[in-house]
Amino acid sequence: MALIKKPVTGMKDIMPDEMQIRDYVMGVIKETYRAFGFTPIETPCMENIANLSSKQGGENEKLIFKVLKRGEKLNLKTAECEADLVDNGLRYDLTVPLCRYYANHANDLPNPFKALQMGNVWRADRPQRGRYRQFMQCDIDIIGEPSNLAEIELILATTGTLGKLGFKNFEIRINERRILKAMAAYSGFQEADYDTVFIILDKMDKIGLSGVAEELVKAGFLQESVDKYLALFEGVEKADDGVAYLARELGEYLDADVVQNMQEISASVTSTKAAEFELVFDPTLVRGMSYYTGTIFEIAIPEFGGSCGGGGRYDKMVGNFIGKDVPACGFSIGFERIIMLLMESGFQIPQQPKKTAYLIEKGYPGDKLAGVIARAQEARKDGQQVLVVRMNKNKKFQKEQLAREGYEEVIEFFNRD
Repeated sequence: MALIKKPVTGMKDIMPDEMQIRDYVMGVIKETYRAFGFTPIETPCMENIANLSSKQGGENEKLIFKVLKRGEKLNLKTAECEADLVDNGLRYDLTVPLCRYYANHANDLPNPFKALQMGNVWRADRPQRGRYRQFMQCDIDIIGEPSNLAEIELILATTGTLGKLGFKNFEIRINERRILKAMAAYSGFQEADYDTVFIILDKMDKIGLSGVAEELVKAGFLQESVDKYLALFEGVEKADDGVAYLARELGEYLDADVVQNMQEISASVTSTKAAEFELVFDPTLVRGMSYYTGTIFEIAIPEFGGSCGGGGRYDKMVGNFIGKDVPACGFSIGFERIIMLLMESGFQIPQQPKKTAYLIEKGYPGDKLAGVIARAQEARKDGQQVLVVRMNKNKKFQKEQLAREGYEEVIEFFNRD
């Protein structure tokens, strides 16, 4: 029986043309983030299942690829529950591993610590356009900075990277978890019901205001609370300054420092931005991860029609490892979706080195071959990309293929030369 040549569902082989763009984008990301003082780190692809299942990852915890115990530890006959079978899992994001990493090495790291982490993660999700079961994530995080300087730096670094890749007229949607809670409290919802309310609110872009109202009523909430809640969103939409409007309407439900925090972020980012984008306050932005405690944000690129990255503040998560809270904030670029958009737009890598192919006829004399190799080595020293290969029988097809791969010049070497 022949082996299966297709990759596992939800995972993909990466062809050379895409790999070149991926390498280029990773280079731009690293160069830009390093200019902001972020330090590259790496964590293992597997984590202890207790860390991954700590009820901080929201719906992603249902999508973990779990790893069976090995050797003598795995006993199928005596196993009574999942804990008897599973001890590790493939990471579903880079935030949980980062917090474990920081907790383990905090004494050897600067404060604040600005981390850059790029690596594959795995989720047993339903594959669709721009979504895979194995995909690259690219995160920057600042741990130990309690002020909004962290949010400002993260937004500017991320948008600067997108600008360098040619993206324009995109949005950074921003909200605050404490604003979400204040709006819910003002409207009469009980704190125990906030998660249910926010899950429904998160559907706003798909079902609209009326759809959210209908689902809230179906969930058993009072019509009076629903009407009061949705009136706030209508008011924000009409207001010139949504945050200031909510500060007036919510009164004592919303702390003044939350309003000041949002206004300072907006003023600093919009006055110093290096890319063409808009910072937009969006009170319907929820973000699914339960570990967010303050500011949250997402990237919205018109060409994709959905989120191409996001992040926020998670001041409680490190404390789960070390017993005391440490301020933390992060931003993740949707790497795979960015690559997809660049590929679909016919993106060309700027300032590529000249690509030359040497085609050597079969039977070419060995004494002459050494000279060809030496010539190729000299060209490589000058920064050229030189491919040395044997000449195929179908030389025309071979040269056409090389042209598609970007080889500008083909030099042929024959026995008779």
